[in-house]
Amino acid sequence: MSDIQLFRLTAGNAAELSGRAAVVEKQLQSLIESQMPTFLGVRFLASEYATGKTHKGRIDSLGLDENGCPVIVEYKRHSNENVINQGLFYLDWLLDHQAEFRWLVMEQLGREAADAIDWSGTRLLCIAADFTRYDQHAVQQIPRNIELLRYKLFAEDLLLLELVNAVSVGDVTVCKPVGEVGAAPKAVSKDKSFDEQYAVALPETRAVYDSLATHVLALGDDVTERRLKLYTAFRRLKNFASVVMYPNKMLVYLKLDPDSVSLEEGFSRDVRQIGHWGTGELELAVRTTADLEKAKPLIERSYSEG
Repeated sequence: MSDIQLFRLTAGNAAELSGRAAVVEKQLQSLIESQMPTFLGVRFLASEYATGKTHKGRIDSLGLDENGCPVIVEYKRHSNENVINQGLFYLDWLLDHQAEFRWLVMEQLGREAADAIDWSGTRLLCIAADFTRYDQHAVQQIPRNIELLRYKLFAEDLLLLELVNAVSVGDVTVCKPVGEVGAAPKAVSKDKSFDEQYAVALPETRAVYDSLATHVLALGDDVTERRLKLYTAFRRLKNFASVVMYPNKMLVYLKLDPDSVSLEEGFSRDVRQIGHWGTGELELAVRTTADLEKAKPLIERSYSEG
């Protein structure tokens, strides 16, 4: 059970607010779907998505996250329901029906979003009032991107989402059993991947990135690092920092309002109107340990405010 307590402070007095689960699970599902970008950093695509006559299932919620990765969201209705196995069943179905999902994205979000789908980061989010220790142990044994989110409602207008457990794998499409219908061939990109850029970067640049990653991951137990094709994303429930590597520097993108920062030429700039990889509207150019020290307070702000 979650040990989080919420208090309302009024005129010097503190009153504890009692948490509760949704009366009907559909109530929670409707709430999450209506505000997916705010809650999860995911663009909503479909509710109760039918998986066909052969599969005979319905995916609770389908979406596309801010990194262009497909997302399945399943809601745990009862304490004895194995939502993780059910979600994995749908995850394998989705990886085998990429063309169908791509068409859905094209209809809802347009061709550009459909062309940019990153299947390697396909993930499953399970949302429930609580999880057992067996649930939390089970996800650690499965080579899939799985996140367990505990929710609690307070008063009439407060929702708590708590990341209980998260597992991240390099590329979910290579985890499929041999002989199973695989993913469609990946398009060849002329841009070097993050790992390729990291491999050819100067030793001092790699050292600065390693120090940055260590610092960011130490900000909280809820921080995860996700290596994507062209950048690395550090996130809680949503990205709060993205890093693009180059041979002699890295560009760090933060979810901070550039107007709230004193911009410094050569170090920080407003990229709201400039196309870039990663997510965030403030760009930091980090070349040295000194640059990283300047960047740390801004990274911490993005973590806490995001």
